[in-house]
Amino acid sequence: MSVPLPNKRYAYPVMKNRTHIAIGLSAAVLLAGCGGYRPPPPAFHEALYQPYVMDAGDRLRITVFDQENLTNVYSVDQAGYVSFPLVGSVPARGRTPKQLEQELARMLRNGYLRDPDVTVEIDRYRPIFIMGEVGGPGQYSYVPGMTVQKAIAAAGGFSPRANQANVDVTREINGKVMTGRVLTSDPLLPGDTIYVRERLF
Repeated sequence: MSVPLPNKRYAYPVMKNRTHIAIGLSAAVLLAGCGGYRPPPPAFHEALYQPYVMDAGDRLRITVFDQENLTNVYSVDQAGYVSFPLVGSVPARGRTPKQLEQELARMLRNGYLRDPDVTVEIDRYRPIFIMGEVGGPGQYSYVPGMTVQKAIAAAGGFSPRANQANVDVTREINGKVMTGRVLTSDPLLPGDTIYVRERLF
């Protein structure tokens, strides 16, 4: 008595589906192993379009109208303060230039000047940091409009082992440190840290 063979018409698709599932799982595991990356919250990209807030390393040109002895270039120190004549240390970290203008005017008005006219401008932005697979990792000056691609060029370009598709950028927003994976065409902010990963193969 002969034993009937399995119906190949139905056996093959089942095996094919299992193969697809196995390939899909392998790809998922591979992607999950690439540093445990999770997309950044919306605030990471929204920060690009918000008013600039100052931090340590920024250099400011502060002008007090008709007061040459007060008009000068001042740096935001590591504690986030600007040391200003007459009024002493003024907090700058987390403030916009406009907010610092208002605070300086308020402090100068308190017994020093009758109606101070204060202007705060960014003379030099705090630096960015480039790490990983680039020619010269380190600290670099930020210029307005700088993109990831321009920053990497300033750091000597990609190394032969670099993943050139995208990079990891770490930035501080409202006191919170966030990391996001971005394209090389994406813009940067002062103080950003760019990490160029090594390609897998």
